[in-house]
Order: sequence, then C-alpha cells, then structure tokens
Amino acid sequence: MSKAAEKKTKNPAKDAGQVPTPPVEVVGGELCPFCNEKALTLTEKEMDIAYFGKAYLFAMHCSKCNYHKADVEPIEKHEPCKYTLDITSEEDLKIRVVKSSTATIKIPYIADITPGPDAQGYVTNVEGIINRIKHQVEVLKETEDDDEAKQKAKNLLKKIGKVLWGQEKIKMILSDPDGDSAIISEKVVKGKL
Repeated sequence: MSKAAEKKTKNPAKDAGQVPTPPVEVVGGELCPFCNEKALTLTEKEMDIAYFGKAYLFAMHCSKCNYHKADVEPIEKHEPCKYTLDITSEEDLKIRVVKSSTATIKIPYIADITPGPDAQGYVTNVEGIINRIKHQVEVLKETEDDDEAKQKAKNLLKKIGKVLWGQEKIKMILSDPDGDSAIISEKVVKGKL
C-alpha cells in the first residue's frame, strides 16, 4: 500500500460506549489492477464466527471500474474439508456458510460454484448461496438466444423457487482444499477431502 494512501479505522460500537468490536481497516486511493486508476479501496475486518473461529474478511473495490474482490481467511489453520448438508426445510436456509475463494460448492441438479481467479470468499447463509445461483440463472435466461437454453433456465428457476419456499429438498456439498470454509450446523456431515 502506498504512503499516500488514506487510512481510516472505524469502530462505531466503541464510539457509542458499547463493547468494542474489532475495527474495520479502510485504505483508499490505491492503484486498481484493472483500470490503473487510484480509486481502489481496501477493507479488512476481523470477525469471530460462531463454531468456526476468528477470521479476516478482506475486500477490494474500485469506484471507477467497479472491480471487486473479496475473501475470507481464518486466523487458525484448518484441515482440508468437505461438508454435506441435506436442505429439507425453509429453516435450513438460515444455516451459516463460510466460503473462501478456494472452496467449491455443489448443489446436484442445480449448479456448482467453483474456485478460480475471479472466485469470491464470503460469509452468508444457505439462502444467500441459492440466491447467488438464482441471479446467475436469471442473467443467463435473459441473455441467452437459444430457446431451448432459455427454457432450461426457466425450469431451473422454478426448481430454485421451490427450494427457497421449502417445498423441494436438495443437497449442498462444500469442499475446500485449504480448510478455510465451513457449513455451520448440527445437521451437516463433515468429512475429509
């Protein structure tokens, strides 16, 4: 990070007299690797995730070209892992998911989220994962020229809708060779990768 970069620390809980939370580190004015403008903002936050441990959440966002990259990195190292979750009710949509950029999520007969240079890391829930997939299928449906592919996307959106309403059961498999991800639930089956 450059010396000219602006650095701020925000901690509203401490300022309000509450129990302090780890501050969010923000550095602005960095050089964006895509548009080469000094419009990149870097953020870092430490977060204590129940049943997972402390982790750092990192993000980069460019205000000029909208480049965005985020990741999750646990402070403590974990073993490579595989989590399998049967999603059988609307309540299961609330289950916490920690996904690093090295993780793969498979939902058989619906979609896969695979790692790669543009992969993101994030903390969400099962519903958040399904909504990310739903959004991608909606974009595909609107941009596809082939009528058969549009119909497949439409059918997949119906299936996703049923899952989101708790009317259809699915399985979610999360695997991470770095062990930096988790599905946090008593229902999950954890195995070795």
